[in-house]
Amino acid sequence: MIYRAALLCTFVKLHSDSVDEALASYLQWLDFYFCVWSFYVLSVLHRLPPPSLKTSVRVFSGIQPTGVPHLGNYLGALESWVGLQENYSSILYSIVDLHSITVPQDPAQLRKNILDVTASLLACGIDPSRVILFQQSQVSEHAELCWILGCLTSMPRLRHLPQWKIKSKQKNEGSVGLYTYPVLQAADILLYRSTHVPVGEDQVQHLELAQDTARIFNNQYGEIFPEPQALLSSMRKVKSLRDPTSKMSKSDSQKLATVHLTDSPEDIVLKFRKAVTDFTSEVTYDPERRPGVSNLVAIHAAVTGLSVEAVVEQAHGLDTARYKQVVADTVVQKLTPIRDQIQKLRADVGYLETVLAHGASRARELAAPVLRQVQKLVGFC
Repeated sequence: MIYRAALLCTFVKLHSDSVDEALASYLQWLDFYFCVWSFYVLSVLHRLPPPSLKTSVRVFSGIQPTGVPHLGNYLGALESWVGLQENYSSILYSIVDLHSITVPQDPAQLRKNILDVTASLLACGIDPSRVILFQQSQVSEHAELCWILGCLTSMPRLRHLPQWKIKSKQKNEGSVGLYTYPVLQAADILLYRSTHVPVGEDQVQHLELAQDTARIFNNQYGEIFPEPQALLSSMRKVKSLRDPTSKMSKSDSQKLATVHLTDSPEDIVLKFRKAVTDFTSEVTYDPERRPGVSNLVAIHAAVTGLSVEAVVEQAHGLDTARYKQVVADTVVQKLTPIRDQIQKLRADVGYLETVLAHGASRARELAAPVLRQVQKLVGFC
């Protein structure tokens, strides 16, 4: 009000010969100001998503149902998933069983693996009252959005993704599902209008596909999808205990290469005792020249929460044989309560199924309105 009065006085001074002329100029200026302001407000509102789809911070990630996770899965992803519960109020974790059938699966084993992964996530600290934990195939909106986004994705774009190149060479030729599963990954993320995705370094390109797909859809049909941002894990890949140049894997043919969350203390100690190192007894961290010992140091640091430098300092005076025992004992201490909880949850199949059913219901509540809006934008309804 004071600003407008001062402005009117200015107009009167500029048109001192006629108060009426000053007042007319002032009113013209107000009309112009109102038009400009209205245009600005309308342009902002035009860019906003529909009220029911209001953008908020949301985290999405998925895990394939390949059974009980191993130590690398835990340190590289699951431990950070648990930590994210403290920092974000809207989180979805999906057991991505649609992705799993890009390779042949035994139906009975797949069902068991889904329940085992569910038990493992809960045992690691995922709280279904704070996050939405669900089975991907039980929310059909994933598949429908995948088809729509697939129609906007070029074949050359998919051919250049590294995992297609690697896996198709391993199988001589890959399935259509294997070829297009990055589009399904994009649909998984965008269906919930996710803003952040925890990823490892080897998944960054697939997240970039989701970002590109969001931009393409938004440009062609209208703004609906935010471009999801990466939450990169600070943990380096845990390497195989038998081949420290390769990452730890469930599919490793060497039984001593991988530490599973359900391994007994005796098995864990044996695997670390047999871990490949080198002929130098001192404990140092040099991934290029001493990958075996450096892998042990990285595991030790991750499990204890200490820095690599602090772990190396603690190991001063130990040879690698004694250090292996130290690392093994630390891992046993970390995994024993998780192992016990997994075994307990595995025995309560009804509870695990209830958790997944409730999670799927909550996920559908979020997915359905987004897909309906997509259908309208595309012209289906």
